Formats: sequence, structure tokens, C-alpha cells
Amino acid sequence: MAPAGPSAAEPGMVGVLLVNLGTPDATDFWSVRRYLREFLSDQRVIETNPLVWQPILNLIVLSIRPRRSGHAYEKIWNREQNESPLRTITRAQGEKLARALAPEGVIVDWAMRYGNPAIGERLRELKREGCERILIAPLYPQYSGATTATANDTAFRTLMAMRRQPAIRTLPPYFDDPAYIDALAVSLEKGLAALSFEPEVVLASYHGLPESYVAKGDPYYDQCLVTTELLRQRLGWSAEQLPITFQSRFGRAEWLKPYTLATVTELAEGGVKRVAVVTPGFSADCIETLEEIGMQNADAFRAHGGTDFAAIPCLNDSAEGMALIEHLVRRELKGWV
Repeated sequence: MAPAGPSAAEPGMVGVLLVNLGTPDATDFWSVRRYLREFLSDQRVIETNPLVWQPILNLIVLSIRPRRSGHAYEKIWNREQNESPLRTITRAQGEKLARALAPEGVIVDWAMRYGNPAIGERLRELKREGCERILIAPLYPQYSGATTATANDTAFRTLMAMRRQPAIRTLPPYFDDPAYIDALAVSLEKGLAALSFEPEVVLASYHGLPESYVAKGDPYYDQCLVTTELLRQRLGWSAEQLPITFQSRFGRAEWLKPYTLATVTELAEGGVKRVAVVTPGFSADCIETLEEIGMQNADAFRAHGGTDFAAIPCLNDSAEGMALIEHLVRRELKGWV
């Protein structure tokens, strides 16, 4: 006789796992090196043949870059909680969503694709808590193999080791969702209203991607274009008022253009004195928005003749940001909740 168990008609718990990119645990050389090794060993991120790439990564990149990246993290580190702002904000997003969905009995957790807390660890914990249905929600508005896909890959690899798997759904890209565009517009308008100056140009800066990835079929570039155009329409702005650029280039390959840093420099050299940058592809402020845009690009702009520069905060766990996340998650949980 089979052991007693729950009725087949009795549903288990429903879980949601918010996922963001990742963060080192500390700013020292070895902590950053561990993080970068995991990140840059991902073949979704670096598609170069591992036989060619791994010697370069281990002998050169991981000897130099951890110190430089650690210094950048030091500038933005949340010292009160001894963690990166990305971890602080993602935790806050998870906690606020958990409170919003608690009446429906949904369990919410959060994880990082690289670093801690790991996707596999948190998926297993949701399963231990009784979740038989889990929504994996990578918080990337625009889809790329190097972001959304690798987060899902990691979740699926965890499932492969489970004898009894929970049912899984994944959050699709939401680059053109009206709720996302509206949240961006409201957040941007609030950010601009809080400035002591009126920008002549507002750049929409997205994380870069090698052009070769797009040539192979990655939809990221087109989705960034659509988001920017929809945001322009929502604000009533022209392409000149809200041009699109791409940041965070890595290596010598050609990446999506125009580059944010080059554009900022050219604007300053061309006589533009006041610039703001909004980063629609990031769901939470991180090293790329706080240090790269807010410090590196600001310094370059001023060094070439600009005077006023502002990095507009991401949606983060603001009212607009949380309303968007809740909207997306509730939509994907229909039929489960």
C-alpha cells in the first residue's frame, strides 16, 4: 500500500523568485574575483570558445580586473548593511512584494544569477517550504541570452537534480508593457523635477551587448529601441530630446552603439552644458548606474566642458517600481492564484 500523502486535488503553495544579475559579497580582491570568475565563465555572457577564453580569463582578466572593480564597488558600497546597493534594493523589492502577495498565500524570495543568494539555493528553499508551483522572475525588461536566458538556465539546471520538480513558469520580457512604460515615465518626471537644473538632453542608456550576439538573433537591441520609442511617445519627446546609448562595454569586440561615454563626451565638447541619464534596462541601481553613470560619465562630461550632470534613479523599490513588479507577477500567476 502506498504511503499516505496529500490529495492530488489539493494544490501546494505557490512561490515567486525574483532574480537580478549579481554582486560580490565584499569589495576585497578575492571576493570580487570569485564573483567575476562566475560571471565571466558563463558562456551565455562570453561566447568565445572556452579553450581560448579561460586562459585569458584566469591569467590576465582575473589578475587585473578584481582590484579595479573592487575599487568601484567601494565607492557605492552600502556600509550600514555591508553589501552592494543591488543586494539591498533587490531584498527590499522581494520583501515588499511578499507583503503585497501574502493575502493570497504566495511565498516570495529573491536571488542573484551570480554570487549570493544563489538561484539554486533559493529554489530549493521554496520547494522545502511547500511550493509546488514557482514563478521565476528575472527582472530584465529587455530579453537577452546574457541576462534572462542565463537566469532561467540556472533555474532549470537546479530542477534537473530534483526527483520531484515543482511546476515552473518564467517571466517574459516586458519591454513594451504599458505599465512598464508608464512607470518609467512617472519615475523620470519625478527625477527631473527634483533636479536643480533643466537638462538639455536626457540619454536613455542601456547595458551594452556585443554586436555579434545581435547578429546571431538576440532580440535585445530591437527591444531597447522599442522601449525608448514608447517612452518618447509617452513623454511627448523627440529622438533628439531622448537619444538611446549603450554602456558597460567589455573587451575589444564591437558592441552596440552609440556608446554612452562617447556620447556624453561629444555632447560636452559640442557645447551642451546640462545632461541627465536614465537607465531603463536596469530594474535596480547597481555599479553600472551608480558608479559608471553617476561617477565615471559625470566626470567625463564635466572634464570636457559640461557643467550639470544627473543620473536618474532606477525604478528600484519605489512606489512605481513595486506597482510594476506586482502587476507583472500577478499577471503571470493567473490560474495559480
